[in-house]
Amino acid sequence: MLINHDTRCALDSVVDLVNTQPQIEGREGLGDVAALRGFVERNQVSEVGRLDQRDILAVQAVRARFTEVFAATDDASAARMLNAMIAEAGTTPRLTDHDAYDWHVHYFAPGASLADHLAADCGMALAFLIVAGERDRLRRCDAPDCRRAFVDLSRNRSRRYCDSRTCGNRLHVAAYRARRREASA
Repeated sequence: MLINHDTRCALDSVVDLVNTQPQIEGREGLGDVAALRGFVERNQVSEVGRLDQRDILAVQAVRARFTEVFAATDDASAARMLNAMIAEAGTTPRLTDHDAYDWHVHYFAPGASLADHLAADCGMALAFLIVAGERDRLRRCDAPDCRRAFVDLSRNRSRRYCDSRTCGNRLHVAAYRARRREASA
C-alpha cells in the first residue's frame, strides 16, 4: 500500500489523538492547553495559532468521533461518520509547499480551528484507507492490558501490537517464560 508523506503524518496524528483518551493511559491526555500544544508540536501540525479551553473541548469532541470511526464494523458506517466530520470541518483542499516539503494538499480551510484542521486532514487520510479497501488496517493493540490504536501499515497486515518493543516483546517474553516453566515441570 502506497501512502504519501502527508497522509502518513495525518494517520500518525489521528492515532496519537485517539490514544490521548483517559481510558487508554489512565488519565486525560489533552487535559490542558499545554498538553494540547504538546500534541500539536509532537505531530508537527501546521498553521496552528493560539489555543485555549474551547480548543481542548473541540479537539476532545473530534477525538471521540475518530474513536467511533476506529470502532466501526463496516466501511459504510465509517464512511458516513467521516463524511459528516469532513463536511462539518468546511474542507477546502489547497496545494501548499510549506516547511521545505514538496507540494502536497491541505484539506482544512485557511484559519481553521485546530479541531476543524484535524477533522479535515485526518478525516481525509482515513477516507483514503476506505477508498483503498484498507479500513481493516485500523486496529487496537492485542495486548490484554493495552487498548492503544494504531494503523497497521505492514505489507502482510500482520501487526498485532501498538509497539513491538513494548507490548509485543512483553507478551512474547511472558509466553517464552511460560513455555520454559511448563517444560521444566
